[in-house]
Amino acid sequence: MSNFKNNKNRLYLGVAAGVVTACVSGLGASPLQAQEAERRVLPPVSVDAPQQRTRSATRTAQPRATPQRAARVAPRRAAEPPPPPAAPPTTMGSTRTIGAPAPAYAGGQVAQGGTLGLLGSTSVMNTPFSTVNFTSQLIQDQQARTAADTLINDSSVRLSTGPNGFDDTFQIRGFPVSATDIGLNGLYGLVSSSRVPAQIIERIELLKGPGALINGIAPSGSIGGAVNIVTKRATEVPFARVTPFFMSAGNYGVQLDSSQRFGANKEWGVRFNGVARNGEATVDGGNWRSGVAALSVDYRSDRLRWTLDAITQNDDTKNFRPQMTIQTGVPFIPAPPDARSNWYPGTVLNQRDHTIASGLEYDITDWLTAYAGLGYRQGENYQTFPDSRVSGYTGGIDQFGNFRLINAYYDSYTQTVSGNAGVRAKFNTGFIGHSVNVAYTGFNQEAGNAYVANTPAQSVPSNIYNPSPLPFVTSARNAPQKSSDTTLTSVAIADTMSFLNDTVLLTLGVRQQNVKVDSFNTTTGALTSGYDASATTPLAGIVIKPWHNVSLYANYAEGLTRGTIVGAGYANTGAVLAPYKSKQQEAGIKVDWGTITTTAAVFQITRPNSIRNAANELAYDGEQRNRGVELSVYGLLMPGLRGMASATFLKPELTNPSNPLERGNDAAGVPDTTVSAGLDWDTPWVRGLALNGRVIYTSGSYLTSANLPTQRFPDWTRLDLGARYTTTALTGKPVTFRASVENVTGENYWLTTGTFVTVGAPRTYLLSAAFDF
Repeated sequence: MSNFKNNKNRLYLGVAAGVVTACVSGLGASPLQAQEAERRVLPPVSVDAPQQRTRSATRTAQPRATPQRAARVAPRRAAEPPPPPAAPPTTMGSTRTIGAPAPAYAGGQVAQGGTLGLLGSTSVMNTPFSTVNFTSQLIQDQQARTAADTLINDSSVRLSTGPNGFDDTFQIRGFPVSATDIGLNGLYGLVSSSRVPAQIIERIELLKGPGALINGIAPSGSIGGAVNIVTKRATEVPFARVTPFFMSAGNYGVQLDSSQRFGANKEWGVRFNGVARNGEATVDGGNWRSGVAALSVDYRSDRLRWTLDAITQNDDTKNFRPQMTIQTGVPFIPAPPDARSNWYPGTVLNQRDHTIASGLEYDITDWLTAYAGLGYRQGENYQTFPDSRVSGYTGGIDQFGNFRLINAYYDSYTQTVSGNAGVRAKFNTGFIGHSVNVAYTGFNQEAGNAYVANTPAQSVPSNIYNPSPLPFVTSARNAPQKSSDTTLTSVAIADTMSFLNDTVLLTLGVRQQNVKVDSFNTTTGALTSGYDASATTPLAGIVIKPWHNVSLYANYAEGLTRGTIVGAGYANTGAVLAPYKSKQQEAGIKVDWGTITTTAAVFQITRPNSIRNAANELAYDGEQRNRGVELSVYGLLMPGLRGMASATFLKPELTNPSNPLERGNDAAGVPDTTVSAGLDWDTPWVRGLALNGRVIYTSGSYLTSANLPTQRFPDWTRLDLGARYTTTALTGKPVTFRASVENVTGENYWLTTGTFVTVGAPRTYLLSAAFDF
């Protein structure tokens, strides 16, 4: 535990760095004031000395001599200082991705476009995919703690883990998406493998469907969709903001956000975000102590742009949210326990993540841009690892909540290097316009772990409604040892061709990918298994605009998933399963009505299905095909009323299972209907006061692929309400007070991926006050 003794020092250092940045922000105004004062100084003027006049009876006007006239002319003025530079244009539709992101759409909750990896920075209306780009304004107004709190605004995204747990794991279009598959500024493997703190985020870019060609193969092989985090950069207007906050039942903290640009043309930018929190959060008797520090530096000139991000994240959680399996033979699903309860009282989880990443772009010509990015991340997790799967006993909980409890330590680390390089070009060949990108991506990750467990004889009986204390782990805790080494490389090219004055956009692309995975024995260090395989993943997409505000689109995309390295809890732990492909076909329509955009899409995704077989091994079994319909609307519904709503209707069908009786059944743990809807309203009777609300609905799903009626999880609905008030009366600068209640009705409900379950978040109160300086 010596790794954690400096946690407080890290927090203090982060806050101190933020204070220094805030001070620099204040001092940075002095040169500008000096420039303004210099502009007000009058130029020097030469004046002739007065001369004695001779009086005469008749006054005659005498013309002035030319030299005298010249003598009165002021000398040449000093060169005027250049005017303040205008904000740089958006990157959307250009060969650039570093710079001002796509503008916010009407209402400010989502953006007009975003970055799409190989396709560059693109408008939503020009994209042959279903995408959503959430803004930092929405993140702030909903008081999100992590990226997961914002992503559930889209009905295609659902969480399968709860807050204050080990990580944030999602389902997108009915397929699992791991927290390890979230990108950072277009690069995989550089954010925390557990969760992404909301305070560092400028945009959350969501792509629904396989993204192997667009972003390269995801480290954990997610195919339901892709999430990219765009970090905050220095803004054109300097500011410093301090936000104290409180979350029930006693978690409190403060965030510092400061931004400043420097230089004659504001070419240098510095942005700092620091967060420190402590106290009981959403689990009774628990404690969530967290420190985050994120420093962003950027430089821009006429042709060169450069960024640097340094992020450190330290989380210590006592009594983190538990997860457990349910026995497949239960006659009915047990009722979910209280959402604030911990079935494993006494758990401890310590997580450390440190990232440094840089990006570079250079405009070789006005139509050709070269780019490169490189990042490194080191992550560590140290946790108690209680389990209900005990050798010699039936694993998981029964219908009454009873289970056998064994305790263990499971510690792990990852060391990741991720990068890319390429060129983007925009040019014409005759009547055809081209947007071309040629790219290389590389990813290497070493992972290690140490698993130390008690013997089955040391296990104890327990119950989720009345849990037993955790047994003490009697074995010595070992340092994590190397368990795997993964290298992912690819070369790709894509061309978006435009015809008929951009009314037809045809995208074609291909990516050649290589996957090399080796697995090692953590005791001896010996190589136990591995593979080295290559595959080609194509992409085709088309957008047709019969009218300027209407886009009809279709796409075919493939995803490539590296072979899964089987984790703890299975009989084949450490084995490496073979890589596999997934395929998507999608068609849809997008209509921009001016301040409101509506979309509709139909899609189909197929992939091999994975199960836990009778031998307690993780294995592939047949094929899962998810067919669905997505509907969405977002924007400014009327003056002062912002909103977004979406609905997803899904058929997660098993098309080729090993058991012919299950053909046509639903895949386990996948709901067939999900709805998300939210409104944000500026009240007309109090200036600065806004009210908001959100409803999240998820239908039931089956425990197993047998689809027994008595083994179906019930559906659930969550209601969130909030308010905020902004005023300048207190300090002369904006002060925004926010108050929210999540899960207003206090619903208890299961979050599930099938037999693996946890409970959703309890009723949660959130308060904050943002002071601008």
